[in-house]
Amino acid sequence: MERRRAKQKRNYRKRQRGTSIYFLLWAAFSALALVIVLLFSSVQRMVTVQTYKNEAARSLSETGKSIETAVLSEPPPVFGGNRSEYIRYLSGAYDVNIFILGQNGEILFPRIPDSGTAEFDFTDELQKLKAELAQSDTSSVIYEGEQEYVYGAEISLYGETEMYLYVGKSLRLIEAASGQIAVRTTFIAVFVFVLAFAVSSAVSGWLTKPISEMTRKTRLLAQGNFDVDFHGADYGQEMVELADTLNFARDELSKADRMQKELIANVSHDFKTPLTMIKGYASMIMEISGDIPEKRNKHAQVIVDEADRLASLVADVLDLSKLHSGIQELKTTTVDMSAYTREVLDRFAYLRETQGYVFEVEIEDGLFANVDEVKIGQVLYNLIGNAVNYTGEDKKVFVSLKRTDETTFRFAVKDTGVGIKQEEISTIWDRYYRSSEMHKRPVKGTGLGLSIVKAVLQRHGLHFGVESELGKGSTFFVVFIQTEEE
Repeated sequence: MERRRAKQKRNYRKRQRGTSIYFLLWAAFSALALVIVLLFSSVQRMVTVQTYKNEAARSLSETGKSIETAVLSEPPPVFGGNRSEYIRYLSGAYDVNIFILGQNGEILFPRIPDSGTAEFDFTDELQKLKAELAQSDTSSVIYEGEQEYVYGAEISLYGETEMYLYVGKSLRLIEAASGQIAVRTTFIAVFVFVLAFAVSSAVSGWLTKPISEMTRKTRLLAQGNFDVDFHGADYGQEMVELADTLNFARDELSKADRMQKELIANVSHDFKTPLTMIKGYASMIMEISGDIPEKRNKHAQVIVDEADRLASLVADVLDLSKLHSGIQELKTTTVDMSAYTREVLDRFAYLRETQGYVFEVEIEDGLFANVDEVKIGQVLYNLIGNAVNYTGEDKKVFVSLKRTDETTFRFAVKDTGVGIKQEEISTIWDRYYRSSEMHKRPVKGTGLGLSIVKAVLQRHGLHFGVESELGKGSTFFVVFIQTEEE
């Protein structure tokens, strides 16, 4: 199944690569123009035919009544009482065919000269006429016969046998006009298709030019050229927005590339330092202090400390990599954040006892959140440790955990340091960010703390941020969603 899907995907991509947007636009424009012409000609032909038929029916209705009145009256003296000649005259005058039919479909008038027989057999036409009259409430009807419109009526001449008036208006003229329309339409369609071919070719080239240009620049971007500008071939608002988006992506890729290089350089440096120390002190133990327990233990402790530092760096790099790649899944449970925050703070007790740090704590009880306990522990430890490292000479750190409303509560940690410059606030969450101010850092760190905080909180979908003012310190905060105690 997987192989078949993969094969179908490859075939689809192969077909897609074989069809350019230029060709698709050209084909679409040309086909649309052709369809419009054919549709217009078909509609025009139908409308013309129907209009002619409607007009023929209306005209025949008026003409038929006039002919019926004339036929039922005596022929004018000029025709010498010859009804056949009179009917022929009326046929020419009204441009119609006029017949008076008998009950069996024979032609009674006009008669063929020198012949007492009818020229045509109107049996079928008479049956149709009778059927139309039977369905009508009037004495006369108009209907569409074979290649003509018919006005029919039941009449009586000389007060004798039952007769029928048959007046036919030929539709051959409209058929001829329809044929001419079809011929003209063919020529117009060919002309329009050729014109559409040329116009669509030019328009397609104009529309695809910026796409081709952006494709070329995207290849340069993929090769590491972050100086490309996707503007310059903008055709319409959509292309401008696309260029803006690509320029934004370029800037983000450039930033990520720069950060990656800085990360590699910093990690390489931080790896090199403890390794150098470990190697140096190991050599000192071998050459100098191996037989002196006091110096040997001191040098060995340095090796242990540097190895711990190296292990911590490796762990942070791996954690950050897993968090950003999504490999490390969150294991969420309902955590008593009030008790957990106090537990994390206890890990900093040695600073209070040995270096005189002051932790002013304000924690409300009964605050629960559905989080990954281990990862949130990293967040709390890193934020408190960051405040310890950057607080002022008074060595004060303020930690609070308080409700903000019925559904949320806020963790905040504040230092009394120099604060963060406005131009640096947007980059403090970046990997390996370190303030430009120099500090003695009592809490050992790898420089990845805030980046790990950001990755963890983003995975949890929690709101977080920093408020800072130069000379007044900084406040880092996280807003948690309150949940019920299990």
